[in-house]
Amino acid sequence: MALHPYFQNLVEQTKGQPPRSAGSPGTARALTAAGCQRLGPGPAMAEKRDLTLPGRGGPIPARLFIPHGAEDALIVFYHGGGWVLGTPEDYDSQVSALAEATRIPVLFVDYRLAPEHPFPAAADDAEDAMAAVLSGGLPGLPEGPVIVMGDSAGGNLTAVVCNALPEKGRVAIQVLYYPVTDSDFTRASYSAYGTDHLLTAADMRWFFDHYVPDPAQRSDPRVAPLRHPRPGGPAVPALIVTAECDVLRDEGTAYAEALRSAGCPVTLREVPGMAHVFLRHHAQVPEAAADLAETAAEIRQAAGLPPLTAPPARS
Repeated sequence: MALHPYFQNLVEQTKGQPPRSAGSPGTARALTAAGCQRLGPGPAMAEKRDLTLPGRGGPIPARLFIPHGAEDALIVFYHGGGWVLGTPEDYDSQVSALAEATRIPVLFVDYRLAPEHPFPAAADDAEDAMAAVLSGGLPGLPEGPVIVMGDSAGGNLTAVVCNALPEKGRVAIQVLYYPVTDSDFTRASYSAYGTDHLLTAADMRWFFDHYVPDPAQRSDPRVAPLRHPRPGGPAVPALIVTAECDVLRDEGTAYAEALRSAGCPVTLREVPGMAHVFLRHHAQVPEAAADLAETAAEIRQAAGLPPLTAPPARS
């Protein structure tokens, strides 16, 4: 299937402009912020609350998105951006939509970014944030089932976190959207979609150069979860969603296969015609909105919550 016309138009708009990978992290962060602002605001929340989590590298900022009619469960969300980009403001629309669609509070983990903080800073913060949540020592957080979720580099961190869990415990499911699971740029999807797309092969090399500047470390399972000797940790069930027209498609599929081989229950869904970061465009692309609704239903089922049949009550 061809790239969806909405994303094809976005690609056309960027032609002739310097690629993200040609600039500095500061320039890329400014471009990302401007692009996210054009997506519009997310749905209104009952509350947004900033808090900090303990971490071995210092306090980890986080933001809790509480939807109207919130259930007793928690989504711990790790954002994308190649471990270099991404803020709570950049993800406000997507995370708010996720919270509303699931009616589950979402904890956005604002982990340290590269190149100021290269590997393993992001992985350390991701693991430490999850440990803090599961310890039960954070007042004001739901005490029910925990969903671990992330997109792109955040999907990578989701895998890293689940691989490090000593036991499944309260974790109901891991949800990985178009995740980075390897450091191999030779896969077929890189050849097919590595140029003239929203995420290029050059972009991925740029991200890796900033996050893991030492090539010898790129085979570390905390960088490339596909290389973990037993991926999936204590067999945490997984939902992996890939985009058809994305350089990361094949490694997402490969990770699903590796999890299955390790005895982990897996649902793999490839969304036709979609580009990388399509979920961020849920308000503009009906197919992305439909996929969000499908994922929300699967998250609620994994958490033992009943299907939603009515809009939440608003105070």
